[in-house]
Amino acid sequence: MTTKQPERSVREHAACCGHAHGQESEAEAPETPRERVNRRWNEILQETRVTQTGVQILFGFLLSVAFTPTFRQLETLDRGIYVITVVLGAAATASLIAPVSIHRFLSGQRMKDEVVEAAGRLMMCGMVLLALTIGCTLLLILRFVVPGVFAEILAGTVMLWFALCWYALPVRLRRRGERRSRDAHDRRAASITTRHSPTTSHRQVR
Repeated sequence: MTTKQPERSVREHAACCGHAHGQESEAEAPETPRERVNRRWNEILQETRVTQTGVQILFGFLLSVAFTPTFRQLETLDRGIYVITVVLGAAATASLIAPVSIHRFLSGQRMKDEVVEAAGRLMMCGMVLLALTIGCTLLLILRFVVPGVFAEILAGTVMLWFALCWYALPVRLRRRGERRSRDAHDRRAASITTRHSPTTSHRQVR
């Protein structure tokens, strides 16, 4: 009786530990290719909803400017900036809505990997076009409100801030993550090498 009770408690402890370890490994299990592509597509849809709202409001504002009495007072240079801004806004709208059209045309064709890849590139292109549209819109408004070269300086400063927030910061964070992943991989490789080294094995045998 005294020997069976500790053995059963040991087995129960091992079963509990094994169950907990199984849950931990299941939580940390890598996602399958299908799960990964579905996750990426859901992320693109969320990003598209955010950017589409902004670009549609901005593009609608730009279209309404041409029908205001103030538009006739614009100089030739300002009219040129307006035309460029409208074209950039239309191109940004097309790029940011294109993933929906691509998904609708290729739905059921088992090409979700290609759809996600193309949608990601179109989103990046649309973000660049949207930033340029916002910069040109700001320049057009500031040239009408602020006299002199101060309008160009303000617009350039805002565009520099856009570049830092939208592109420089993500690139820096991505490089930091890649460097962290390389360091973790090197530490795991060093740990495995140390664990299976001949000296360690010889000491364990002795």
